[in-house]
Amino acid sequence: MRILVTGGTGFIGSNLTEELLRLGHDLVITGFDNELKIDNFNGELITGDLYSIDWNKIRDIDVLFHQAANNDTTLMDRNKMFQDNLDSSKKLFELVIKNGCKKIVYASSTAIYGDVKAPFKEDGIKNPLNPYAESKLLLDNYVEQLAKKHEDVIIVGLKYCNVYGKGEGYKGERATMIYQLAQQMIKENPRLFKFGEQKRDYIYIKDVVKANLLASEAKNSCIVNCGSGRDYSFNYIVDVLNRILNLDRKPEYIDNPYIGRYQDHTLCDMSLAKEKINFIPEFDLDKGIEDYYNSGELI
Repeated sequence: MRILVTGGTGFIGSNLTEELLRLGHDLVITGFDNELKIDNFNGELITGDLYSIDWNKIRDIDVLFHQAANNDTTLMDRNKMFQDNLDSSKKLFELVIKNGCKKIVYASSTAIYGDVKAPFKEDGIKNPLNPYAESKLLLDNYVEQLAKKHEDVIIVGLKYCNVYGKGEGYKGERATMIYQLAQQMIKENPRLFKFGEQKRDYIYIKDVVKANLLASEAKNSCIVNCGSGRDYSFNYIVDVLNRILNLDRKPEYIDNPYIGRYQDHTLCDMSLAKEKINFIPEFDLDKGIEDYYNSGELI
């Protein structure tokens, strides 16, 4: 199949691209030269953001995996965020549908739930705490209407929840706390917001790639959570990293400067993802971090 992956040089997009290459697909990816390099890439790379792309370079495609996004949760410029995540996505979806694409999988986010009490359910309350989350919620709302308008097109949104794994290191401060804590711990004691009992649902990158592939085979349009269905405290992550890295670091607790804009607890109800796309996460945190370490990219 001929497949377009936006954000193909980014964290999730590059891992997905590598798997699609392994499966033998004809690929076009968008991205940037200063992001990740994909070994033995034999497809077509179109550089630049979605607004600067020459769409004439993209011929008819069978499947779109839309991974490109501005995921800076600290950016408070709504106009910029909505342009990057909402307007560009609308343009892209309408273009590929017009050109005959029948399958679209795109990156949503559990950030849309905000400080709603976990576990998060797709039909539950949403309370986005920043422009990034707002942009993703508006995109989900748009997609629900688009799917009704184009019943012959299958559109699946995956609400990512703290994705970690090989390839995230270039993101710096936007990388997961798993990566950042590992980087801290090889040098010194890790610093956590008081008192390290905030909990997160982390999903390993290999499971996310699996979810994307399953979503591309869905029979009906849907928007589903994409987490592990398990939650772990930051203190627990430190314990796991100590074991895997053979360290004995002790957390140092600091005040949280993001009170009111911070998710203290994330946890996904994964029952709808199992029902709609047959996705069951394989990696728990211990197994995922160990595999991550064995990849050579955790530290």
